[in-house]
Amino acid sequence: MTYIVTENCIKCKYTDCVEVCPVDCFYEGENMLVIHPDECIDCGVCEPECPADAIKPDTEPGLESWLTLNTKYASEWPNITMKKDQMPEAEEFDGKSGKLELFSAEPGEGD
Repeated sequence: MTYIVTENCIKCKYTDCVEVCPVDCFYEGENMLVIHPDECIDCGVCEPECPADAIKPDTEPGLESWLTLNTKYASEWPNITMKKDQMPEAEEFDGKSGKLELFSAEPGEGD
């Protein structure tokens, strides 16, 4: 099992989770974060830290496409280990569905 970042992170990008990760397995895109599944040690400390409830275990049904997305972009985006401000529109987009169409494949800044 590994943890993955799902749709609700898009356009929110809270980074509370990266601060608690003991293995620094978060990677930053322009408008979301991902977890590198091969680096995640399944400790679960990140999951309750996410204000948007966007981190889920990959064992939950229907998350296969998110596992694929996390795997792909974790190898392309820069590592992030320090908390930053969330996106300005985070509160507006938190909890909205259909955000995949807003996903950006562009990398973020990282640390």
